[in-house]
Amino acid sequence: MAPNHSLTTKLKLNNRQKTLMATHAGFGRWVYNWGLAMWTDAYNQGLKPNTKTLKRLFTNHVKPDYPWMKELSSKVYQYAFINLGEAYKRFFKGLSKYPKFKCKGKNDRFTIDNSGKPIRLGGLIHKLPFIKWVRTFEPLPDCLTKKVTIYKKAGDW
Repeated sequence: MAPNHSLTTKLKLNNRQKTLMATHAGFGRWVYNWGLAMWTDAYNQGLKPNTKTLKRLFTNHVKPDYPWMKELSSKVYQYAFINLGEAYKRFFKGLSKYPKFKCKGKNDRFTIDNSGKPIRLGGLIHKLPFIKWVRTFEPLPDCLTKKVTIYKKAGDW
């Protein structure tokens, strides 16, 4: 498969996996909204925040206060901060409007990777980091990828 191509397919999930997907998407949304609020407050106070300082603040001071976050993949919040940083870059370049808070049920998504190791996809059954084994409705070609973005569309993941 050629580089920089994307594959989109519907996942065949059981109830436990659907709950896990929704929880990860909610975690990513929560972190993005927290980061957006902190960035806005800091910017209004005359500071110049960035994703690195927000991520450090979150990891050291906020995450220990919420024990439920330990049950979820840390890659989700790291990509939430990356997405927030990209949204601000586009805003400051004049390419898009000011970033908005994300709401539940609209564009639910999250991204995970395998800590630098490639993720092998192929066939009907795939092993995703932290989520474990998932099935797809259609077979995927054999390929390697660095990250996987999972999103909800029309009630399906």
